Amino acid sequence: MKVLITGSSGLIGTALSKSLTAGGHSAIRLQRQNNDPDSPVWDPENCLKDLARVGEIYAVVHLAGENIADGRWSKTKKNRILNSRVKGTKLLAEYFANSNQKPRVIISASAVGFYGDRGAEIVDEDSKAGNGFLANVCVQWEDALKVAVEAGIRVIKVRFGTVLSKKGGALKKMLLPFKLGLGGVFGSGEQYMSWVSIDDAVAMIQYVMTNDSLQGPVNFVTPNALNNRKFTKSLGQVLSRPTIFPLPAFAARIALGEMANELLLSSNRVYPSKLMESGYKFLHPELNQALINLK
Repeated sequence: MKVLITGSSGLIGTALSKSLTAGGHSAIRLQRQNNDPDSPVWDPENCLKDLARVGEIYAVVHLAGENIADGRWSKTKKNRILNSRVKGTKLLAEYFANSNQKPRVIISASAVGFYGDRGAEIVDEDSKAGNGFLANVCVQWEDALKVAVEAGIRVIKVRFGTVLSKKGGALKKMLLPFKLGLGGVFGSGEQYMSWVSIDDAVAMIQYVMTNDSLQGPVNFVTPNALNNRKFTKSLGQVLSRPTIFPLPAFAARIALGEMANELLLSSNRVYPSKLMESGYKFLHPELNQALINLK
């Protein structure tokens, strides 16, 4: 298979490219700069270049977007988060909708932030969007794919939970303080966290790529969401370290502003109904197992 990937240098994109190549497939990186003469180039907010010469593509995996956890959310930062996702997605969707060589499937990243802060309520792909900045971003992000759907392309909107990897993302940032014995719960610790291991995230992308029965939103999380208190306890046990230094909600808000409410203190208890019903077999369904594998 020939697979075009945006965000190929990111956490998921790097792992996916490696897995596809190891499986004998062709992973084509769509890059911002022409560092690789064999890779096509794009400006996510304006144009695509050199894509026609790539030829027929089996799948497009769109993972590019401004890092939401890098710096406080100023008005400028929030605009970059939104525009990098919506404009880039719309650009790709319109290009392939009007192409004579349409891919079999477009797999485009979204996030469980779509559901907003829902407390202990269990939500799945049939649940409505929530409220808040990230929920609004996710709604517009997913809506940008409409033109591809209307053109008859199978579209998967991947609602990622927190992806656990020691090479990046939230877990990498947590490992050092936890290893130093400085870990603890965030806020009340009762907020739910929906998560998935990096191995499952990559396996899920390849699973939905070739499973024609799946389309629309698909939650990329394990069926075992758990609250921050239990997550903290599990991570401390795996690392054999105490977890006695909490981060109070007010301190998180002072340090991170609006981002604290949506990333650290928000609760989303998401269930992967579509993956479960389709028969996907999780590599790491339980947190302790996933953490030990990543240790």
